[in-house]
Amino acid sequence: MSNLEIALLSFPILLALIFARMPIGLAMLVCGFVGNWIVMGRLTPILAQLKSLPFTTFASYSLSIIPLFLLMGQFAAKGGMSQALFRAANAWMGHRRGGVAMAAIGACAGFGAICGSSIATAATMGKVALPELKRYGYEGGFATGALAAGGTLGILIPPSVVLVIYAILTEQNIAKLFLAAFVPGILAMIGYMIAIAIYVRVKPEAAGTAAKASMAERLRLTRDVWPVLLVFFLVVFGIYFGWFTPTEGAAVGAAGTGLIAFLNGGLSRADLAECFIDTAIATAMIFFIILGAGVYNSFLALSQLPQASAAWVIAQGYSPFVVLTVILLTYLAFGCVMDSLSMILLTVPIFFPIVMGLDFGLPPEEFAIWFGILVLIVVEVGLITPPVGLNLFVINSMAKDTPMGRTYRGALPFVATDIVRTVILVLFPAITLFLVRWLY
Repeated sequence: MSNLEIALLSFPILLALIFARMPIGLAMLVCGFVGNWIVMGRLTPILAQLKSLPFTTFASYSLSIIPLFLLMGQFAAKGGMSQALFRAANAWMGHRRGGVAMAAIGACAGFGAICGSSIATAATMGKVALPELKRYGYEGGFATGALAAGGTLGILIPPSVVLVIYAILTEQNIAKLFLAAFVPGILAMIGYMIAIAIYVRVKPEAAGTAAKASMAERLRLTRDVWPVLLVFFLVVFGIYFGWFTPTEGAAVGAAGTGLIAFLNGGLSRADLAECFIDTAIATAMIFFIILGAGVYNSFLALSQLPQASAAWVIAQGYSPFVVLTVILLTYLAFGCVMDSLSMILLTVPIFFPIVMGLDFGLPPEEFAIWFGILVLIVVEVGLITPPVGLNLFVINSMAKDTPMGRTYRGALPFVATDIVRTVILVLFPAITLFLVRWLY
């Protein structure tokens, strides 16, 4: 059996281990370890790699941005910023049919701007918005589907942990990727709101309405969200305008949200310890997946699978957009069984060399940024597709009276808007790139 055949065989084995409920990071580590052993024929090189790889990987300065963004999200949740965002959005939109759900989507987008994690956004906003949706008579599956979809904005609205990983893997500028994600993120929020408006028009009984707030009440609640806007503009625009690096920006954001949470009275000594512990747990999980992916990808590189795949695709003479479509559909399929971070770490080292060898009529850097945003969007869709849409499970666990099947059905309108948005961004790359071109 050739090295290429061994590498190809490792994919179904990896998926089988994942289906057997082995942690994804461990599954990739096992497949990479055994694959390297078979290809090299001896254990010494892979053992030497395992001795040095954890340090060289985790000591990377670029990776320090991940725990800082996670900590920023923890502080934001403890400081009551999620509640302030939802109350303000609900005051402006809650009196409309479907308006409370639209307010939840808007609040998810706002919280995503200071969090960077989809699951954290879904969990935090679910605690805040789900009781209100039930209070106003929203259909169970519709409410949970809307909140699960809104949670995906956590990785699309910058800053985004997944985009940081993509930038490191492909050696791209993090600030430019954040900038490119901004317009698609806003389009995602608008698309979800349109989906809600259409759904409640077709099924008026699926949603109730809140009482209309006075203008004075709206302005008062809007003033309460100034800390979120302050942190967002300080971090994101500070990075864009070169006031500090992305890692420094994450540190500033974490310090700023921590200070605001303390001033709001939501950060006691016990809360502070809980924030650090939860951040450490999430960081350890992410870093272990990165380690497993590093070992597995070293095996794939040794087998020459990425290079052979790129050469084979180019030799077939397929249209670049046909290849891109197949790759995006593959991500949608993977999203049914894997989380977003694992998909990025597993597939980008294989797919990126393939698409970079094709001519899309864009400079290499612009194409890498555009491709990264497309990948981010389809990975985001995977978070709300069955059977392993993680956001669906997170939200459904908070709604004990809503069967999982109804949550799946409730998410379908939002999946449809994601697919439409992906097609638009594929056909019109300038939508993604115009801010990057304008500011850089």
